[in-house]
Amino acid sequence: MGKDRLAAFGDGVIAILITIMVLELRVPHGADLAALKGVAPSFLTYVMSFVYLAIYWNNHRLFCRITRRLVGRTRTEAPGIEDEAVARGRGAMIHC
Repeated sequence: MGKDRLAAFGDGVIAILITIMVLELRVPHGADLAALKGVAPSFLTYVMSFVYLAIYWNNHRLFCRITRRLVGRTRTEAPGIEDEAVARGRGAMIHC
């Protein structure tokens, strides 16, 4: 699986989570302020969850960009170094 496809998959998962969260919101039964007070707790929960997912998504995208840069440098400056590290049990490269 390519790196861009993995990042796109992550974006799709976040989009599905946001869609599921929106389905839980209920329409108020009136147009006055009293009717909006009834849905305020679920709306505030949605807003906080949306902000949390947005921060998570932003960090994931940043991690993928940094990983691409590091993997590119490792392969061009010292080819084979990641294979040696894996063989010695010191870790593996993460691809996004």
